[in-house]
Amino acid sequence: MKSKEILEKMVEDYSKLKEVEAIALGGSSVVKNDDVSSDYDIYIYCEKEPQVAARKEIAEKYSDNPEIDNHYFETGDVFYLRETGKPVDVMYRTLEGIKANIDWVWINCNASLGYTTCFVDNVNKSKILFDRNGKFRAIQELTETPYPEKLAKNIIRKNFLYLKDVMFSYYDQLESAVNRNDFVSINHRISAFLASYFDIIFALNRVLNPGEKKLVEFAIKNCKILPKDFEKDVNFLCTCGTALKLTTADKIVENLRQIVELELR
Repeated sequence: MKSKEILEKMVEDYSKLKEVEAIALGGSSVVKNDDVSSDYDIYIYCEKEPQVAARKEIAEKYSDNPEIDNHYFETGDVFYLRETGKPVDVMYRTLEGIKANIDWVWINCNASLGYTTCFVDNVNKSKILFDRNGKFRAIQELTETPYPEKLAKNIIRKNFLYLKDVMFSYYDQLESAVNRNDFVSINHRISAFLASYFDIIFALNRVLNPGEKKLVEFAIKNCKILPKDFEKDVNFLCTCGTALKLTTADKIVENLRQIVELELR
């Protein structure tokens, strides 16, 4: 039996749980960006989380030794399909919680430091597999309106300031880490720096933030507005030696500044 057929049977089983309101497939398999190591990201929307025992019973129909009720980010169950070896990541959410996020970001135009529109993107691109009363589809429809101009500008302003232009910016923190020769901190600060950097790139292009995977490739494919030397500089920042981190980060900020100043005039 193929992974797709197994997925359909799993969805049927999960949909029989009384707590389940909707089931959606997300991630790279939906946007055709998957590869051999990609998993099935299954989002189960509930009024409350189904009982662990019931979830374990379903997982054990399709997998040996599933890991049930982990809490990496959200409540979830993870396992490999017995027949095909395909990894499966089942995440449990409340409709109320995801609706609150969509309202806070997409409707009220609040920006975060990095990843602002990731949940909006996730809901927008999810493939609905089950929707008992159409509640998930109603939330999804909220994300199908044009990108709010106010949100785009809020994301750009908030994130650009913290790249370099305020006290204790990411650049300042990176400089301190470099001076201490603290490699863990250097990598941590570069990750935060790039999270805000890409949030700006996607907002400039009115493109939803897809998360963390293959961002350079995604931006080149989907964004018309990109800074000078975008791909080269981002890749070099991640791979260059410690002595070159600050000059590369500075170049990235200044090349981005040229675009941001035009946008915010």
